[in-house]
Amino acid sequence: MNEELLNTFLWLIYLMNEEISDESKVQLYSLIVERYTDMICKEEEKSVTEIRSRISPYNEFVKSVKDKLTSGFSPYEYEKNFFQAVQSAIEYIKGIKTFRAIPVFWMTFEEIDRLKVASAMDKALYLAAILRALESKDVKVMVSKKEEVYVGFTFDSKNYLIMPESGSLLSGEDAEGKFSDDPLSYAFSDLFYENYEDA
Repeated sequence: MNEELLNTFLWLIYLMNEEISDESKVQLYSLIVERYTDMICKEEEKSVTEIRSRISPYNEFVKSVKDKLTSGFSPYEYEKNFFQAVQSAIEYIKGIKTFRAIPVFWMTFEEIDRLKVASAMDKALYLAAILRALESKDVKVMVSKKEEVYVGFTFDSKNYLIMPESGSLLSGEDAEGKFSDDPLSYAFSDLFYENYEDA
């Protein structure tokens, strides 16, 4: 991390402990973020490969969340329990508030779980990772031309679409019709990347 940026964040931590009103703190934090946006964006840059790798079902933290969500099944079986486990995962994700990240700011799944807040993209990545851990082979994060983020998957020959911000679950024609006014730009998981811009 850039030394200047590190010093700024240390100053922010110092400010948290000072006797300054919450309103003044928010204004100071906003000013600092505004001033260092370019630097933060540079530090937060991730390649497509790095972002895709976050959806890995082998992440130990994701496996622990999967174990909690499937603890009521003994044992968990994909064919029998997947859809019910998906609904539990959606309820879990609904408990995480969404913020618009400007500048781009990535959070780890552990940070998301602890703070119960994340960007729509981080929520989508987290949910996709959980569904991969639940043995979905075709789950994908989908991004529209207007930069709306979704998680899509197929189960029992039916297409489903989850909106991470609201936790809404659409299926069949409702899921497919979501992209009639705002077409897909790209979709990905840890297993693949599809660009629809060139199609």
